[in-house]
Amino acid sequence: MNQFFSGFSFTRQHVYGVMFALLSAIGFSAKAIFVKLAYLESVDAITLLALRMAFAVPFFVLAIWFGSRNSQRVPMQQRDWLAVLVLGFIGYYLASFLDFLGLQYISAGLERLILFLYPTMVVLISAMVFRQRIGRTVILALLLSYAGIVLVFLHDFNVQPEDGVLMGSSLVFASALAYAVYLVGAGHTIARIGAMRFTAYAMTVACLAALLQFVLTHSLDGLMVQSGRVYGLSLAMALFSTVLPAFALAAAMRRIGSMQTSLIGAIGPVATIYLAYWFLGETLSLIQFAGSVLVLAGVLMISLRQQKN
Repeated sequence: MNQFFSGFSFTRQHVYGVMFALLSAIGFSAKAIFVKLAYLESVDAITLLALRMAFAVPFFVLAIWFGSRNSQRVPMQQRDWLAVLVLGFIGYYLASFLDFLGLQYISAGLERLILFLYPTMVVLISAMVFRQRIGRTVILALLLSYAGIVLVFLHDFNVQPEDGVLMGSSLVFASALAYAVYLVGAGHTIARIGAMRFTAYAMTVACLAALLQFVLTHSLDGLMVQSGRVYGLSLAMALFSTVLPAFALAAAMRRIGSMQTSLIGAIGPVATIYLAYWFLGETLSLIQFAGSVLVLAGVLMISLRQQKN
């Protein structure tokens, strides 16, 4: 942790950056709680995702409109538009859809731990694509992270139907992989057009994709016949687990950098486990705690190593 604080001066911008990073981590973590609560009603994953995006998209469109009034911005080129379309679809729509499907089968705590494997996936993808060497420290970190996932997986495997845990874990793992692909590909575009603008455009693409999926697979009446509880949870998810954390993440990265932001994001899986315990009545066992410690240790080892480099 000394590496985390080294060179960190507590200016006002740094304090704001830390606050935004915490808000983002907790907001994204709470998404699983909203989804699990909504599933207590008769709503499917496609409808719930469409409602979430329908409530969120006006805020992203407004962000695009306000941003377009800034005459000093770098114009977006054709490759930037293509990157926004592809990465927005993969990183925010596809990852969200797979995550929503997975949450039908597994606990919120296991879901968040599996999702938090994305930094390890970024390392592996970068090694394969860019021929980067994986050292012993990274190998140890990967072993710790995936050992932690196995522990929590085995816990859920013993208290839930076997097929459901395997299916849900596979879907959420695919969601984490989609987000890792997004992160690997988004770096150059974000550096060129800015994190806030990229977030607004990419999230708008994801929202429109989710709504199009609903139109192609469901009747529009399906958006009008949900209970007030589903609408309330969808709105809360759109505001507190989509719009606010997305822009808070961009604001944090601009103030304290992506590495320190990702380190603060390590609170996410822990926050989900305890939120699930409080709001969903999910069990909080010693095995879950040990597994979460291993996952966080592995991810932090990789993040701190990258920060050092």
